[in-house]
Amino acid sequence: MKDSRLDILKDARQSVEKSGLDPNDREELLTLLGILISAIEKVDVPEDKGELSVSLAASLVSSQALLSLLKQQTAELDALRKLSLNLTSSLDMATVLDTISREAMRLVNNTRAVHIFLYKNENIEFGAALQSDGSSGPISTPRQDGLTYTVARGGNTIIVENIQGHPLFANALPDWNGSIIGIPLKMEETIVGVMNLSRSTTGGFSSAETRLLSMLADQAAVAISNASLHQLISRKAYSDTTTGLPNRRALDERLEKEVLHARRTDQIFAIVMMDLDGFKPVNDTWGHVFGDHVLRELARFMSESKRASDFLARYGGDELTMLVPEADQETATQTAEKIRERLTSFQIDLPNGEKHSFGLSGGIAIYPTHARTASDLLRAADTALYHAKKHARGNFVTARGFTGVLALPDNLK
Repeated sequence: MKDSRLDILKDARQSVEKSGLDPNDREELLTLLGILISAIEKVDVPEDKGELSVSLAASLVSSQALLSLLKQQTAELDALRKLSLNLTSSLDMATVLDTISREAMRLVNNTRAVHIFLYKNENIEFGAALQSDGSSGPISTPRQDGLTYTVARGGNTIIVENIQGHPLFANALPDWNGSIIGIPLKMEETIVGVMNLSRSTTGGFSSAETRLLSMLADQAAVAISNASLHQLISRKAYSDTTTGLPNRRALDERLEKEVLHARRTDQIFAIVMMDLDGFKPVNDTWGHVFGDHVLRELARFMSESKRASDFLARYGGDELTMLVPEADQETATQTAEKIRERLTSFQIDLPNGEKHSFGLSGGIAIYPTHARTASDLLRAADTALYHAKKHARGNFVTARGFTGVLALPDNLK
């Protein structure tokens, strides 16, 4: 009896395998036939038909439960694959954090809000947020005795089934309600952030939900660590190692962007190139180590006195260059004069105990008055600086006329 049933089912499986059914339908039928064949093979044929039915039913239920578990695990693995692809597609920190927020919102139903925080040097920093209505931005600043700091310091997931009345939310706003889960974003044993996911309803989170969120947290920690490393390397690539200011490479790229922006918006801007008067004798007398100290102090002094919108970079040697957005010649000249006047209070303690002051000479060029390309504008400002150092040391000179494309001698063409 058992063999005949198996023969029929096996013949049916072969027919389905050779059929021209839709691939999805064929796969589903083959799965069901496989369950039936497996169930029958596990059941010993008893004399009592009723007992046979019970045994067969139990085997089918067991196989069906296994199939459901496999389907769930397959879905979770597929979700993990998609998470990995999405989170490793960018090294930009803002993009990574936004992706984490969107993925968390997608994985768990009825999510009210997702918040991602970065954790470094025992301090919490807002990273990204996403509300169910699509809006972004933090609801509040994490409290030292609240959920986020507790998760970051302890390194363990915390589920709060009812926010109201919970000790972690004793000092929270009275209208906070629902449930929330806080998950550490952990790279090996280092906590790099915290992900909070809240619902407007009370109650816990299912094992499937916590498992998916844990997988997301693991992937998120790796993505955040990679983005942080990328930020660090980028800062080093675009920063001057002596002064900490943006370097020549950063200046060139920023200037190119400013030219493109000015062309689109029909705006103007200024370049102010500056040279520290009296630096060479100090550097020659006291050495390069002390000279670097002078440049660092000058960079700090200049950074503190500039506007937030101005871009200050080290051009090379003791030359600094400042990009002043939306500045005409009058505005640029006034800005330069303020810098020069402020520098009169800048003094350095020399190794022999004396105090030393410096002067500042500079050249000013305006886009598009003096040039229409980034390289030509720098050349115009540099030429003006040269005239200032040669004929008007301690002052700022504005470029004259229009600087076009540099003409090369015949022997260099």
